[in-house]
Amino acid sequence: MSGAFWEADPGELLRVREGFALGDVDPAATPGTSGGKKGGIAELARAAQELRGLQEKLFAQSRLGAPDRLLVVLQAMDAAGKGGIVNHVFSLVEPYGLRLTAFKAPTAEERAHDFLWRVERRLPGPGVIGVFDRSHYEDVLIQRVRGLAPPEEIERRYGAIVDFERRFVEDGGRIVKIMLHISPEEQAERLLSRLDDPEKHWKYNAGDVEERVHWAAYMEAFGAAIARSDAPSAPWFVVPANAKWYARAAVQRIVIGELQRIDPRWPDPGFDVAAERARVEATLGLRWP
Repeated sequence: MSGAFWEADPGELLRVREGFALGDVDPAATPGTSGGKKGGIAELARAAQELRGLQEKLFAQSRLGAPDRLLVVLQAMDAAGKGGIVNHVFSLVEPYGLRLTAFKAPTAEERAHDFLWRVERRLPGPGVIGVFDRSHYEDVLIQRVRGLAPPEEIERRYGAIVDFERRFVEDGGRIVKIMLHISPEEQAERLLSRLDDPEKHWKYNAGDVEERVHWAAYMEAFGAAIARSDAPSAPWFVVPANAKWYARAAVQRIVIGELQRIDPRWPDPGFDVAAERARVEATLGLRWP
């Protein structure tokens, strides 16, 4: 971990622990660093190669049968910065080892199945980092807040989610679940900035304003979902997200930490390197037509 920027590991500071309460988290805080925006941007660039190197090892070892894979779940209120995380944290990793899914409202086909059906189809395979921009947690967040499913069905879904994540981990996966925690005041500023910039009008969704009315209910729903599904093998992290630079650097460091726990290794080549080098060098004197 870069001592020049991080004074403490954000993975430890932001990890949900026993007794966690969402209301205790300050969305404007920047725990673990005093580096400021300039330092955060520099750290994001510096650690990008560290992340890429770990991802490449993860993918390489899968070629010889290693089952390891990582799923990163991003959940947040609208305008909290999920897109920025995808662009700034994951844009420099090798695309062949990354699977990004942005879940929207379910289609008619998806509604015809259990809520986890569409999610299971997008899980990363061995050697791949999967990133969910929204996820199966929408089905215990918006469904709960808007009353789109009865309480007993929401309760069933908590159990189904825990079982689903447990099975993924048992199959060689690792899950990191991240809530980007933004304040309603900061969200309003970001929505207004989209309205002020014609090039960002496409990002604006009028429905976001309707959801703001239910902010307290959403925070309650987030707290319940986190409490019901947090597990050592599928941990939750709550990242203060008012400062974009902090949220991006913190998520990057959390992902790096989880990959380090997987500890991917370069696979044995399975051939005599010296002999293959001699074979290649022997072709250097050939005449090509």
